[in-house]
Parts: sequence; C-alpha cells; structure tokens
Amino acid sequence: MSRPGGRRALALAGAATLAVASTLLSAPPASSAGTVTATCSKTSDWGSGFQGKCTITNGTNAGISSWKIEADLADGTSIASVWDAAKSVSGNHYTFTNLGWNGSLAAGGNVSFGFGGTGAGWFTGCKVNGATCDGSEPPENDKQAPTAPGDLRATGKSATTVSLAWNASTDNVGVTGYDIYNGATKADTVAGTSATVSGLTPKTAYSFTVRARDAAGNTSDASGPVSVTTDEGGGNNGGGNKVVGYFAEWGVYGRNYHVKNIDTSGSAAKLTHINYAFGNVQGGRCTIGDSYADYDKAYGAGDSVDGVADNWEQPLRGSFNQLRKLKKKYPNLKILWSFGGWTWSGGFGQAAANPTAFADSCYNLVKDSRWADVFDGIDIDWEYPNACGLSCDTSGPDALKKLLAALRAKFGATNLTGNLVTAAITADASKGGKMDVADYAGGAQYVDWYNPMTYDYFGAWDPKGPTAPHSPLTSYPGIPHEGFNTTETIAKLKAKGVPANKLLLGIGFYGRGWTGVTQTEPGGTATGAAGGTYEAGIEDYKVIKTKCPATKTFAGTAYGKCGSDWWSYDTPGTIGGKMSYAKNEGLGGAFFWELSGDTTGGELITAIKNGLG
Repeated sequence: MSRPGGRRALALAGAATLAVASTLLSAPPASSAGTVTATCSKTSDWGSGFQGKCTITNGTNAGISSWKIEADLADGTSIASVWDAAKSVSGNHYTFTNLGWNGSLAAGGNVSFGFGGTGAGWFTGCKVNGATCDGSEPPENDKQAPTAPGDLRATGKSATTVSLAWNASTDNVGVTGYDIYNGATKADTVAGTSATVSGLTPKTAYSFTVRARDAAGNTSDASGPVSVTTDEGGGNNGGGNKVVGYFAEWGVYGRNYHVKNIDTSGSAAKLTHINYAFGNVQGGRCTIGDSYADYDKAYGAGDSVDGVADNWEQPLRGSFNQLRKLKKKYPNLKILWSFGGWTWSGGFGQAAANPTAFADSCYNLVKDSRWADVFDGIDIDWEYPNACGLSCDTSGPDALKKLLAALRAKFGATNLTGNLVTAAITADASKGGKMDVADYAGGAQYVDWYNPMTYDYFGAWDPKGPTAPHSPLTSYPGIPHEGFNTTETIAKLKAKGVPANKLLLGIGFYGRGWTGVTQTEPGGTATGAAGGTYEAGIEDYKVIKTKCPATKTFAGTAYGKCGSDWWSYDTPGTIGGKMSYAKNEGLGGAFFWELSGDTTGGELITAIKNGLG
C-alpha cells in the first residue's frame, strides 16, 4: 500500500532471474537426433489443477504416419479434457494418439496437443511410439535405480499443509520425478525438488519420506524421514468473516472515487471495516495526511452519502464527514484510521524511540472531538520495521512490538473500549527476510489482527522479468524468489506463533504487468513495465479486466497476454479459491487494497464476501 506514485513493493534488491515457470517432463538431449521425441510441460498450474501441452518432434530423416504417447499419472491427478489428440485411460496409465488429420509428420516436423487436468501430480514413464520420450536408452535396458534424495526438510506448515524440500537425486540416465510419501501412503508425485502436501488434519503429527524415479520405473531408496506436526486452527476459530477495505484519501482527486461510491457500488453492505489511508508519521507523531481531502472539501448534494450538501458553517466536511454519514447508514460498519504506508513509513523509526509519546499523539488525533465518532481505532502500516522499504529502518527487532504495546495501552483493551488496533505487515517469508528481523509474534498479542500484504510479491520493478503472478497463492517450479507466496507467508507467521484468527488474507484490486513479452506462460523475459493509467506497471481491476482479459490461472491467480503486454491479477474466480484457503486455514477474514480498483458493481468485494460466507 502506498501514496500516489507507487503501491508498496517487497523491494528486494537483486532478485534472481530464473527459468520458465513450467514443469518440464522431458526435453530431447543432443544425442536424440534421428529419433522421434516428445516434450510435455505444464503451461499453467494453480495447485489444484493445470493445463499442459505435449509436442512430438520427428527427428528422423523419413516421414511418419502416426504417433502415440503413453505416460503414468500420480494418484489423485487426472486429465479430463484433451484437444488435438485422442485419449484412453487404464487406471493411472494414459495413452494419447493422433487424430486423422495430424498423424503424418515429415522429417524434422512437429505437432502439439493440449489438455487440462486436476491434481498436483505429473507424468512419469513417458514413451512416444514405444520409445522413451527423450530418445534415450529404452527403459527395459536400464536396471539402475537413482540415488536416494538427500536432506529432506520441512520449509513451512499450516493447519492443513506441509511444505517440503530435498536435495536432487542422481541417475545413470536421468531422474524423471519424485514420489512423496505420508507414512506408507503416496501423497504426491512431482518433477522438482519441492512439494506442498495438502489435505492434512490440524494439530497432527506426520512422517514424510521421498523416493526418486527414473524413466524405466526404477525407484530409489527412501530419503531419511522428516516428522512434522501441523498447526492448530483448521477450522474457522470464531473469526473468518471480516472484510476490510482500504479507502485511499487521494482517490477523491484524479480517480474521482468518493465515500458515496462505497455505498452506490454495494460495497458498504459487504464491508465490516474500512481503513482510511493514510495519516502521516512525522517527528515521532501521528499527523494529518491531507487536510483538504480529510475534513475540508465541501460536497454537493449529488456527491453526498445522504444527499445533503455541505455548507461552509458546519464544523466538519470532507471525507471524514461522509464517513460519518456512511456509518449512520450502516451502523455495524467500523472505520480505522491507517497511518504510514509506503511513502510515509520513514517516520516510524523516530516514533519507535518514544512509543508512549507516539501512542499519545495518535490517540489525540484519532479521537479529536471534531471526528471522534468517525473512527473506531487505528491501523499501522509500517513498511518495514528493522528492514528496508522506501527507506531503511534500524530501530531494532523489538521496535514494532513496543510500538504496538504502547498503542494498545493508550487505546485500551478492545473488549472494554471498543477501540481496535491493527497493523499491515510484510508478506516476505524468505529465509532471513523481513519477517525474520522484527518480532511479529510478540506484537500479535497487542493487535486485534494483522494484515499481511500478500500481493506485490513480483512486478515490473524487475523490468526484465521474469514475468510472475504478483499475488501467487502457492509456490511453483521456477518462482523468482523463495518464500514469496501466500501459503508460505501464512504458514511462517503461524509457525512463529501468530494466531490464525489474527491474520487476514490480502487481495490486490489491481494487476501488475510487463511489456516486451513474447512468452504467454509465466517466466518470460520483458523489456519494462506495461503502460498504466496512473503508473507504469500497474492497473486497476476495473480497467485491466477489459484491457487484457485473463485467459489462464496459475498458482492460484490469473494472467493474460495482450500483444506484448503480460498482466497478472485476481478475478472473482481466483478470489473464491483464496477465500476457501482462508477458511480452511482458520484465518480471520480478508482485506484488500483498495476500494476504487473494483468495478462500479463491486465484483471483487462480492467474491470476497461470498467466499467467506
């Protein structure tokens, strides 16, 4: 979240450029010339399903009249729809054959077919016209098993999932996949060296092992076991239905988005809380952000929530007065004043030097007699404690905890005063990252909830890419940075001791995009940021849904390629999936940045509300 000129980013220096984010089944080696080969890959993967493509290449010096691909799929994974090929299935064994019009391949020619499936697994034992897909030694001649995977370890967990990683096995021909076992039961098959096992029971001990496989079906010895106990909170935990939306004070200018729009879009009826963003932090104190927008701008009858125009004699105008009118119309709606943000977080370091004085200043401003009835508490958006954002903070690992403790002491216990204290926090779950340098678990006891900003993981601040969904729900092979996805963010916060019902899932009501992109699937290179209405590389959902319609989903979010532009963003469909995840994890609900990005009919907030129930 930010002031105009740039929404907040994780601001990682030197983010590594990685390979294409598709799962490769087999690629023809240089020695395969003179054979028919096949390459199969996942073109999209959203965890619970995928789309894929296989390309058959005739590397011989003569034409062929037909082709057939055979492969096995892991338990729990299946392929339903197929195009440009015929499919037959026997148990887990799939056979794909050419249609009448695409069987003939001239020397050097190739042809492709596509398919869609469910589950997280992938092919093993691929054959094309009876030979190995990569043109290597026939499987029946290979009797040597791969070495056992090394250093199996847990990299994250939640109430219902465990994320695992291991060191790669070696093989005389080549490893084609890994089988993950939950006890004696095969839980998944993957091509890479990491996996997330889902569908587990909260607060339960599990033991996992991994075995490697090659194209001949030889299986390695099991890795050493790793024991993991899932977190508590697989249910709703009594929370689950908070819907918190940010209202940006500057939206009343160029965006022409006013408090009345919250009502007319139907959003007010779906919100439980509004965060008014932002107040400034200066000289160790909470200060006004924009006095004209906040409490001075006069509204005519047509732009006013209740249809009554402001006059110059009344003591309060602006958005604050409109919020007062909105609360009168929706008595259960709560409003918090949010301080900081991307541009104004630099003042928190000085505030941390005297938390009590800071808390006093914030309370006096939020509870100013002119608008005391408007606000029900305070939200802190410090980007980032003891780490770098727009500027770097060195106030120490306990600074956030002390600041939140002072605010709670001043605003009072929520069950006595009704005042809320919340905070937007980092989503960086990487090892040694922003989440590891501040005491978020210690601060959790003082807040009603945290808003981990599970968006802006990736964007055109890396102008050459690789293209990546800015708000992935899950990790995926080739993700540009480890720990940058919602599942690992939530798992790490819970592992640190933050209660699940004090975590809200973050949704961005906008897309992030690159230009100069030639590859449709994530992982492509770019030349810079795609054009945006207010800022390069970013566009509101209400614009991008028409400007570049999403055609595929990947890692739990959506993306589309339009000309040389590539955009990723959440849609009502992907938000539904994320809300299911939030409920399964026992989270307290969801929040989003920000209201003006939605359609006039509130498509995205409706998806949040319906998804949480």
